[in-house]
Amino acid sequence: MIAIVSDIHSNLEALQAVLEDIREQGVDKIYCLGDIVGYGPNPRECIDLVMDFPVVLLGNHDQAALFDPEGFNAGAMKAILWTRRQLEEDPNHQRAMSRWEFLAERPRKHEENGIIYVHGSVRNPLNEYVFPEDIYNPRKMEKIFALVERYCFQGHTHVPGIFTERLEFYAPEDINYEYRLDNTKALINVGSVGQPRDSDWRACYVLFDENEKLVRYRRVPYNVEETIRKIHEIEELDDYLGDRLREGR
Repeated sequence: MIAIVSDIHSNLEALQAVLEDIREQGVDKIYCLGDIVGYGPNPRECIDLVMDFPVVLLGNHDQAALFDPEGFNAGAMKAILWTRRQLEEDPNHQRAMSRWEFLAERPRKHEENGIIYVHGSVRNPLNEYVFPEDIYNPRKMEKIFALVERYCFQGHTHVPGIFTERLEFYAPEDINYEYRLDNTKALINVGSVGQPRDSDWRACYVLFDENEKLVRYRRVPYNVEETIRKIHEIEELDDYLGDRLREGR
């Protein structure tokens, strides 16, 4: 069984809670679909915790920490520039270099057994969002599905749920938090560990049983007030980056 996490966004409390939950699920390996950093107060610690995962993809915030941010709003821009300084100014130079090298070596997608793992979409692995309302945009969805052999697990939107080739979308609560894949194509939004945006503040990740073709969503409470406190104490991180964590938006 694979645990699939995404969009940690430097939220150490959420990541630690998710990893503790994963340890109780009989998981064989953990895949991360990117955006380890950005928005939150603990970029170094979050990178350190995912470095040993067998698959860690590049997210758009991870790329922005490495290069020039593009298309970010003012709050996200300030956060990623602060994140970059945290990674640069670590007094442990050797550890700092290992984190930079790790981010720089991240692939944009991973494929195995006919399954694709990306941060954004299979069409644009880094930056394309696939939102629930896109089921009303058949042209977009047909183009994306045409590039998928069987199933695609994706992050980036922070909104969990499953898209079918029939242009249906199922939020986790619609399917009692589990969905058995069939022989038709599917896109699986895994949701966000560190910054959910589906009005549920709890960390979200996915368990995937390859043999049973079963996708299970997990929601994990964590010490959100501690993360908010940290964000409020960092001048370069806008307060709203913490406040919105309470509401899952």
